Amino acid sequence: QVQLVGSGGGFVQAGGSLKLSCAASGSIFSISGMGWYRQAPGKQRELVASITNGGTIKYADSVKDRFTISRDNAKNTVNLQMNSLKPEDTAIYYCNADLRYGPGSGRVNYWGQGTQVTVSS
Repeated sequence: QVQLVGSGGGFVQAGGSLKLSCAASGSIFSISGMGWYRQAPGKQRELVASITNGGTIKYADSVKDRFTISRDNAKNTVNLQMNSLKPEDTAIYYCNADLRYGPGSGRVNYWGQGTQVTVSS
């Protein structure tokens, strides 16, 4: 059994900051990629930022220079520091992880429960 538990969402005015955190727990042998996605009302879920266990990072163009993703491989956690928030950042943010249960198992993808971020203008 594996769980991804995200936290840190909330309500903030434009220009403000929030930090999202996500912790993976359970029967985990290793985690390769971790990341954050978001889904706004009426829109498709989109990648916000991702980070591999080797530290390779990708950002959506819309959040570059404003958001910073980081992870602690020893603790199986991933964080997203969001600065200079804009109303268009309003969405439900989902944590995501690719992991293995054991040394011979294939990769399995997991989603967290989602956390709401609302940015007012």
